[in-house]
Amino acid sequence: MDDQRNPTPSIHDFATWEPVLRLLRAEHAERLSVPGGRVAGRIGQGGWSVPLKRRLPPLGRAAQLEDIRDEHDAVERVRSALAKDGVDAVSFAVEIEPAGRTLLHLLEPSPAVESGIGPHPGALVLVEDSLPEPWHRLPDPVPRAAPAPSADPAVLEQTLRERLPGTVGATEAEIAAAEVRLGVALPDELKALYRVTRANWEDWRGDYEAARRHSEAVRCELFGLDDLYVAEAATRYCPWQFAAMDAVDIRPDAVVQGLVGSPGWIVFGDNGGGDRLAVDLTPGPRGHTGQVIILSHEENVGAGLVADSLTDLVLDRPSAEPSSEEVRRPPAVAWVNASSLRSIEAAVHPGLEVLAIGVWDGPPLSLAPLTGLPRLRTLTAYPGTLADVLEIAELTGLEYLELGPQEWRVLLDAKAVPRSLSAAAIKVRHDEDPLAVADLANELLALWDRPLIIRTVIEGDLGPVA
Repeated sequence: MDDQRNPTPSIHDFATWEPVLRLLRAEHAERLSVPGGRVAGRIGQGGWSVPLKRRLPPLGRAAQLEDIRDEHDAVERVRSALAKDGVDAVSFAVEIEPAGRTLLHLLEPSPAVESGIGPHPGALVLVEDSLPEPWHRLPDPVPRAAPAPSADPAVLEQTLRERLPGTVGATEAEIAAAEVRLGVALPDELKALYRVTRANWEDWRGDYEAARRHSEAVRCELFGLDDLYVAEAATRYCPWQFAAMDAVDIRPDAVVQGLVGSPGWIVFGDNGGGDRLAVDLTPGPRGHTGQVIILSHEENVGAGLVADSLTDLVLDRPSAEPSSEEVRRPPAVAWVNASSLRSIEAAVHPGLEVLAIGVWDGPPLSLAPLTGLPRLRTLTAYPGTLADVLEIAELTGLEYLELGPQEWRVLLDAKAVPRSLSAAAIKVRHDEDPLAVADLANELLALWDRPLIIRTVIEGDLGPVA
């Protein structure tokens, strides 16, 4: 009944925001008293960034909810409205006159805009469902690849039966069904493993100690057959703003191909720390079919060798990774800034894919040396570092571009935004006006007829300060 009398208001109701606004007025009175002065932030169902100072807890005590009770309760009111309205997050900027008249500007997310930091948008996805070039790369064929000499399904099965007596194994029909679902034949070693144990939680009847012993026996947290998956590139999600900075590296002496994902990487377990273990059916030129690799949850590209075979993994035999001479070649990703490369010329070579121009203490840089590079696809430039922004028009292969607001303004006014782009981003300083940035983002989105960031103004009155 209480819920019917006091329903959660919408995010477009001034009452929803009033507790947050009163806290912001109390803390930022001087800034808000200046004509046009604004305070901005972001509130989402997963967290919030609201510019309020927090009291330090007493010495020797950890921070507790009671230390931020007012902020928490005010924000929770907004988060409840977000959940009710089916909105994941909203950015805001507020103006409050001394007499209490308030303008609250809301920026609701667009499906074409990735999450950013604070009130500013992340990358703008200009082409729907587009992915950076590394996410399109497939493994090179290695026709001579073969299983490692150490691979021995019979020894693997016998060892596991000795370690796991009485364990329930998968049937041949269950294994075949998994192959149909995945669209790939499981290697013999993986089949042998699942014939011994199907790794279903219900088989342990809630016994955590039994689950621990099981993981110890198979040397990983083994997935059930229904949870096996192929680690294709699409399963390794990364926002455009970071993914565009990666590059695939497949070397002629590689044991594991340095890809984002592969149709031959069958993930079967976890190392207990969030890193995935997979059997590799598309090894590098010096690898083995069925070798065990690890996909780090902290990296977007590549995988590391764990064992030459599943048999080696279970028997704790070290991998015999072949030694190789270091192949030196210019990097595909280059950084020009005050502490890295000191010129664009130093970064240029035919294989350059990504150039990031950072904080710079010299004269503005010309992009002319980049013209004609066959693989250049990503350019990011810190505000104020470019001598002539319109030189970007000569870089016809760009798929991702990140510039400051002023640089984007030049391209927009000259109608020179590269049409080859799949995504873009606006590089902002922390104090950049989020409303102006949202307007600029919408201009870019409109060029590709993509959904815009929704701007709403809510008027209210907080009354004079008591």
